[in-house]
Amino acid sequence: MLYNYLVNLYDKKEKVIGQSEGEFHEKDKVIVKTEFGLSVGVILKKEKNQKSQYTITRKATTRDLDIYQENLKKSQEIRKIAREKVKGLGLEMKIINAYIGLGRSNVIITFIAEGRIDFRELVRVLSKEIHRSVRMQQIGSRDEARNLGGCGVCGRELCCVRFSGELPSITTDMARQQQISHRGSERISGVCGRLMCCLSYEASQYQEILKNLPEKFSRIKIKNEEGEVIDVNVLKEEIKVKLDNGKIINVKKEEL
Repeated sequence: MLYNYLVNLYDKKEKVIGQSEGEFHEKDKVIVKTEFGLSVGVILKKEKNQKSQYTITRKATTRDLDIYQENLKKSQEIRKIAREKVKGLGLEMKIINAYIGLGRSNVIITFIAEGRIDFRELVRVLSKEIHRSVRMQQIGSRDEARNLGGCGVCGRELCCVRFSGELPSITTDMARQQQISHRGSERISGVCGRLMCCLSYEASQYQEILKNLPEKFSRIKIKNEEGEVIDVNVLKEEIKVKLDNGKIINVKKEEL
């Protein structure tokens, strides 16, 4: 039988869903197979009806925890070295973190950049200095925010940190459908500079309501009169229509 658990990964500072054939208990320290290799995490709770992202291989031993602490110190040193090399090579990129799996065979260094970066020389220089295989992985600014943590404008923990799993794609259409795009990008963007994750929470409900309402600036017929839709109130499921005779009326969805 397979079991799903919510696991807090130590190195990634991220809550993920892990799957295992064996049972674990809350606060058990476990080894999780991730894209960065074998990582140490702690079981938060058992999950139901959640799609697993990673595999939980076994319980963590005392030696595993000791290796993790050693790798943590070493990764901090590598991150510092990588930032110095980036500056020396004049590369337009920002080093975020360095990860060393329990196997210690290679290092994964995450970074953010505006476009594509030729980091071949950086990899060569780093591999020679730290005597390990180096892999570079470009991430987005939202991933950086998840890594650093913090609070949003609502005063609560960042959504990208609080909720596990892949970060959803947030679009300007979500802001437009929820009628808040006019507020300007600064007011609907998170600390990462991207559109706020919470825009996706009610997006499907707004989309469903809008299916039954005419679009703004479209022409409709109300009883025996015609006019143009000049405003749409999604929450009230109501539209404002300017009739051809100049009169402005509010029309409920049931009246259409």
